[in-house]
Amino acid sequence: MTAHEASGLLRNREISSVELTEAVLERIGQVEPNLGAHISVTSDLAMKQANAADLAIQEGVVHSLCGIPIGLKDVLSTADVETTCGSRMLEGFVPPFDATVVGKLRGIGAVFTGKLNLDEFAMGSSTENSAFHVTKNPWDLTRVPGGSSGGSAAAVASYECMVSLGSDTGGSIRQPASFCGVVGVKPTYGRVSRFGLVAFASSLDQIGPIARDVEDAAILLEAISGGDSNDSTSLHVEVPNYCEVLGRSIEGLRVGVPVEYFGSGLDDDVKELVLKAIDQLADLGAEVVDVSLPHTEYALATYYLLAPAEASANLARYNGVKYGYSNLESVDVSDMMASSRARGFGEEVKRRIMLGTYALSAGYYDSYYLKAQKVRTLIRSDFDEVFQNVDLLAAPVSPSVAFSLGDRIDDPYEMYMSDAMTIPASMAGIAGLSVPCGFAEGLPVGLQMLGPALSEPTLLQAAYAYEQEAKILFKAPSLDV
Repeated sequence: MTAHEASGLLRNREISSVELTEAVLERIGQVEPNLGAHISVTSDLAMKQANAADLAIQEGVVHSLCGIPIGLKDVLSTADVETTCGSRMLEGFVPPFDATVVGKLRGIGAVFTGKLNLDEFAMGSSTENSAFHVTKNPWDLTRVPGGSSGGSAAAVASYECMVSLGSDTGGSIRQPASFCGVVGVKPTYGRVSRFGLVAFASSLDQIGPIARDVEDAAILLEAISGGDSNDSTSLHVEVPNYCEVLGRSIEGLRVGVPVEYFGSGLDDDVKELVLKAIDQLADLGAEVVDVSLPHTEYALATYYLLAPAEASANLARYNGVKYGYSNLESVDVSDMMASSRARGFGEEVKRRIMLGTYALSAGYYDSYYLKAQKVRTLIRSDFDEVFQNVDLLAAPVSPSVAFSLGDRIDDPYEMYMSDAMTIPASMAGIAGLSVPCGFAEGLPVGLQMLGPALSEPTLLQAAYAYEQEAKILFKAPSLDV
């Protein structure tokens, strides 16, 4: 059942939110020991919210997400609920406030069933970097679910919640959505407030929905979008009704196929499925043309200078003094701060902090950080130029299907390569999504669609048209419980 289907049953009083929430919590109890998608399950809060939602539904018109069980990536501040970012550094930390997106969902009567696992501080592509446990792919428990929003994608795919929120810095919504066979949307930078999102890289981070189909993603995206006085980078522009465009024809839509995304390193099975999906867009009336984004080859290296540099600055606040892990055995303050950071952060986080600090250091700032910023401008210019001639781009999300647990954890370069096709859009701050386009080796593959800033309506329109035509609607993995 999708969220919009469940919403119809709730409003017709055919089911109650309490019954729906109990069913979801029972499902979590069944599959969670094998899957590991959650860091915490908020059963008491969920039941309290479900009871309140049922009362609201009885009283009259409510939002379509009222009474719907939703999972939250554990990088979103949630009042009175432990928020760990998948790190020992924040283990036990309970924020006194909601992130803006969490407050919006709370205000419309959504039901929070749990906080979802992630790579520590959202730094990773496999959810193997969580300080607490590994999350597994519901389609194959020997494979990764992707990252860093692996718990958010795995929970939706395995029916542990109906929709979820993730965050995307370099592909952390789109890649796990592809690996788990669900829909994931990275909104335009600024479309959704980042207030209360624990920062990784502030110029890149963006919160977005993960859902079983495009309509659910559209409903959740609309609910969380909008300007926010607490976030100076948020865009104060009107939020469209994203569901209004669903079902409209894509006849005449110009779809660009970037040749750089189909070169060496792309698995043949993935390439075949994505090209087939693009052909189906053409069958629906879209005009498909080849395009070039010439600076794509520099995006990965540029990202892994800029994002760690921002992480180095953002994570400087975790020093064991005011909150978070503190090594109380230290003999003085300097030793306490150093040892707290050494013990509290995991290996991948420490790797990125050191890389970022190096790039920002006095002798290397111009050679690395400043040069990377200039290349970022060129990458954005590529997109600006190509979007003068096409409405959207279609490409793979990742070069391969979900890889095996442990395969890349000791090889950072190979791990980083799994984000090579999602990073450029994040660098440019444009909108993107992943929609399932088939299975290779029995594992899901996603079609990536990218559009210019604030093009979410066009992307959702095209993704919905493709979804309905291809009939690759949500399929549930036969997860052994």
